[in-house]
Amino acid sequence: MSAVRTEVTVGAAVVAVAVGFLVYAGQVSGFSSSSAGYPVTASFRSIEGVTEGTDVRLAGVKIGSVTDITLNTQTFRADTELTIEQGIELPDDSAVVISSEGLLGGNFVEILPGGSPFNIEEGGELEDTQGAVSLVGLLMKFVTGGDEE
Repeated sequence: MSAVRTEVTVGAAVVAVAVGFLVYAGQVSGFSSSSAGYPVTASFRSIEGVTEGTDVRLAGVKIGSVTDITLNTQTFRADTELTIEQGIELPDDSAVVISSEGLLGGNFVEILPGGSPFNIEEGGELEDTQGAVSLVGLLMKFVTGGDEE
């Protein structure tokens, strides 16, 4: 009878650890985070390394996430929808840049606030965008010493 009780206790502990891990993984990945926020859009020439769920940061602090990416077949640009946390007001002339966390780090969307006295409204578009920079392209320019595009 003691062996059965031990097996049940160990099994319950394993299930509790698994549930805890799933909750933690959901919080880290942003899957379980609340979607309380307002949408804004931005259009990029290249959004390489960014997917739905990627962080949107301001001064290094996460203020939202990428919620949708679609290809605009008329302009051949990547149209994105960003959800920004409620209470964070962005000037309507803010810039949106795809930044990298380092040589081996992932990409994230960085907001560089502008100086406009007017804030972007829900559903508005941030027009000043800079797409992802290709590390391979930069290395090739350095290696070849080329100014060619």
